[in-house]
Amino acid sequence: MESARTFTSALGDWREDHKSLTTSLADAVREAVLDGRISVGSPLPAERTLAAALGVSRGTVVAGLAELRDDGWLRTRHGSRSVVRLPPRLTERTAPWSVDRGQVAGATRIDLTAAVTAAPHGAYLAALERATGRCATLLVDSGTSTAGLPSLREAVADRYTRAGLPTRPDQILITSGAMAALHLLVDQLHDRRRPVLVEQPTFPGALAVLRGRRARMITSPVTADGWDLDRFAETVRTDRPGLAYVMPDFHNPTGAMMSAAARSRLAALDLPVVADETMRDLDLRLSPSPERHLTGPNVINIGSTSKVFWSGLRVGWIRASAARIRELLLNPLQPPLSPPPLEQLIADELLRDISSVLAERTAQLRAQRDHLVALLAGGDWTYTTPPGGLAVWLRLHHTTAAASTRRATRAGLMLSPGPTFAADRTLTHYLRIPFTATTDVLDHAGRILRESAGAPEAMR
Repeated sequence: MESARTFTSALGDWREDHKSLTTSLADAVREAVLDGRISVGSPLPAERTLAAALGVSRGTVVAGLAELRDDGWLRTRHGSRSVVRLPPRLTERTAPWSVDRGQVAGATRIDLTAAVTAAPHGAYLAALERATGRCATLLVDSGTSTAGLPSLREAVADRYTRAGLPTRPDQILITSGAMAALHLLVDQLHDRRRPVLVEQPTFPGALAVLRGRRARMITSPVTADGWDLDRFAETVRTDRPGLAYVMPDFHNPTGAMMSAAARSRLAALDLPVVADETMRDLDLRLSPSPERHLTGPNVINIGSTSKVFWSGLRVGWIRASAARIRELLLNPLQPPLSPPPLEQLIADELLRDISSVLAERTAQLRAQRDHLVALLAGGDWTYTTPPGGLAVWLRLHHTTAAASTRRATRAGLMLSPGPTFAADRTLTHYLRIPFTATTDVLDHAGRILRESAGAPEAMR
C-alpha cells in the first residue's frame, strides 16, 4: 500500500486556484500516474488517512476518488482499497497518449508529426511477463552482443519462410531497430565515391542516416500510384549508384504497394538494394493479398517491431545471405547496434503470437483511416486512400505545406510538411497526416487542417 506521505509527495503542489479541490486532486493523480510518480497497480491509502495528509476534508477525497473511479483510473472492490489503473481509453487505442496529451489535460495540443503507435497494452504486458520468466538462463551468461538470441532469429526466419521466402536463422541478424540495421548496412556497403539512390519521398529517419554518413543522394519518384521503374532503372544506368534504399510495402509516406512486376525488375538491377519492410504487416485491405517479399541476389531485407508493436521496443533485423551476415558481425558498429537480451525475449514472445495482435490492430487502424478519409473529402487537396501503413499523403492545392503547418501549429496541431520527406527539401505542397489517433482527435485535427489549408468550407 502507498503510504500517505509517499502518495502526497508524488502529487506535488496539486492545488490549482482556478479549479475546485476535487477536480485539482483528480487531475493531479492522473498526471502523477502518467508521469510514473504513482505506479499502476498500487493501492491507495485509506480515505481518512489521505485526507489528513493532504489537509482536506474526507468528503473532498471521496469526491476526487469517485471522479477518478468513474473515469477508469481506479478499481475498487468491496471491502478493499482502491487500486490505481489506466483507463481503457488509454490502453485500448493505437495512438500514443502523448499525441493528444494536451486534450487529456484539457488543452487542444495535438502532435501528428510522427506516424507511430502505442503498444498493444495487454499483449505487451503478457509478453513481458513471459519474457521475464525466461531470463534466468540469460543471466548466467555474459550478456554481450551476438547475432541475436537463437529463438528470436528462428522466429524471424520462420516468418519469412512462411511468407514464401525460405530463410534460415543464420541469414538473420538482430539489430536495435530498422534504422540501426540501415546504419550498419550503410557503414558496410556505402562507397563514398558513388551516390545512394532513394525514393522521393522517403522516410526521414533514412535520410538522417544517409546525411550522417555525408552520402550524396539521388532520387526516383514514388506516388500513391506506385513506382516509375523505367525512370528508376535509367537513374541506375546513368548515375551508377552504389546502393539503393526502398520501401516496397505500404511505402512511408505515400502508402503505395509495389507490384510483383516492379519487384522483379527492381531485384534484377545490378546494385545492392536495401528493402525496408517495417510497414509490411500493416495491410488494411479487407481481403489482404500481400505481394511476395522483394528478393534477389542483391536484395537485403530489413524489418522491425516498431510499427506493429511499439516504437519503444527497439528490436529489428537484417535478412541477407549467411555470408553477408557473417561479414556484418565483424563490423565494429554491430555490438552497439544490438538490442538488450530482455527486449529480444519480449520481441520473440510477441512475434510468436502476432496474428491476434495484428487482427485487432489493423481493424482499429482501418476504421481510423476510413474516418480520416471521410473527414478529408471535399477539401482543397488531393489524396489517395492508402491500402496500408499509418498515414495519408496529402497534396495541397492553393497553399504550401510550410504555410499550412505554421497556421496549424498556432491552432494547436503539429504536422510534418513534405520537405521533411525529400532528399532535396522539395515536395513543398505535401503533408503527411497519420491516422493513428482516435476518431475524436482526428475530428479536431481535421477542423484545424481544413482551416489552415485555406479550404473554402469549415470542417463540419
